[in-house]
Order: sequence, then structure tokens, then C-alpha cells
Amino acid sequence: MELNGTEDHVHLLAKLRPDTALSDVLRDLKANASGWMHDVFPALKDFSWQRGYGAFTVSQSNVEEVGRYIAGQKEHHQRASFRDEFIHFLKANGVEYDERYL
Repeated sequence: MELNGTEDHVHLLAKLRPDTALSDVLRDLKANASGWMHDVFPALKDFSWQRGYGAFTVSQSNVEEVGRYIAGQKEHHQRASFRDEFIHFLKANGVEYDERYL
């Protein structure tokens, strides 16, 4: 539904079928994107994805707002770092985390 990011992260807004595991979708997305990057940009032979990911559900009533947020990543991250924002999302959603893995 929406895809955008900056140099150090990507945001993706997608609808998943109830019988589809998020981990499977992200594994396939990362594998296909890595193959594409290495084929199209051979000079970026060191490109790789980080091992983990963060995922949050979005209610249907917030899809449009989240889509706008994702579309405005470049401007948004001129004001707030990805790390600070991710920590804010984790805290706002009551997700425990270990600073070593951020």
C-alpha cells in the first residue's frame, strides 16, 4: 500500500492475509530485494539487510494517515532520527526491548 525509506531503514504498509506469517513475507521480501540489488547494482556487493525488523499493526481507520507518514520519510527524518523514533514506537506500544539490539 505504501513503501518508502531513507538510507538506513524502510517503511512498508501492507495488508496481509490472515493465514500469512509476517516473518515469511519479510524473509521473501528481503531475499528478493537483496538479489535485485546485487543484480542491478553490482558495485553494492556488500549490501545486506539487518537480521531483525519491527512490525506494528494499523487499524483500518489509520491506514491513510500511516500512508502519508511513510510517504514523507525524507522530510520527517530531518527532524527526528530513526533510532529515536523507533524507541518512541516501542515505548508507545508497550514493547520491551534491549538497547544492544537497536
